[in-house]
Amino acid sequence: MTIAASDSGGGAGIQADLLTFAAHGVHGASVIAAVTAQDTSRIFAVEPLSVSIIRRQMDAVFEDLRPAAVKIGALYDAARIRAVASGLERHQARNVVLDPVLSAKGGRRLLASSAVRSLSRELLPLCDLVTPNIPEAEALSGIRIGADGDRRDAALALAAAGARAVLIKGGHSGGAAVTDLLFDGKTFLEFRGRRRRTRATHGLGCTLSSAIAANLALGHGLEESVRRGTRYLREALDRGIFPGRGWGTPGRLPPPA
Repeated sequence: MTIAASDSGGGAGIQADLLTFAAHGVHGASVIAAVTAQDTSRIFAVEPLSVSIIRRQMDAVFEDLRPAAVKIGALYDAARIRAVASGLERHQARNVVLDPVLSAKGGRRLLASSAVRSLSRELLPLCDLVTPNIPEAEALSGIRIGADGDRRDAALALAAAGARAVLIKGGHSGGAAVTDLLFDGKTFLEFRGRRRRTRATHGLGCTLSSAIAANLALGHGLEESVRRGTRYLREALDRGIFPGRGWGTPGRLPPPA
């Protein structure tokens, strides 16, 4: 199940999550927290759904489908964070993957700045994995990330806040390679790959977190799910598509057998 915002352009959010789930052969249910009016270049408007309908969506899905994994994306504000956290606890959700979306590709905020503390306090303790990029990890941990050691400190801080595991993505760092850093609660692991030079970058975080959640739902362990998810994202970047005049999006085809 994905809990996130709808992207009318189809490149990120709920639409990207469902495409990624389908590519992995798992059925995707959805809880929509907000609706955006956006194309491949920018967001024109964002409108949250009511707390009551978010709660009703969660109850409807959990009471019938019993999701094997949950991916969480943009939640808009503290009230909707609380509604989602309450639903996760009420239904004893498992394999919860949080992509802590703060802003969209073009810079438009998708989470109120006043809600960052709520995200840390109310959602992180319910998550099996949180997957921030470097700016998101800085905002959530309060640690400025420069050297690799800073990323480890930020991962430790997020784990101390309650997340069972932390994957800090390396796309915002420089260099010819991208290194994603996983802290599983005990040890650090690095996943390295060459940097792709492409404009098909809209929805990268959604695609990665959804691919990891799909692999968890298929029964793979955390490390293997992250390994498969990062490999899937890199392959999707190589087959990026450009449906509009702005940013492209990863080509979400089934992973190789």
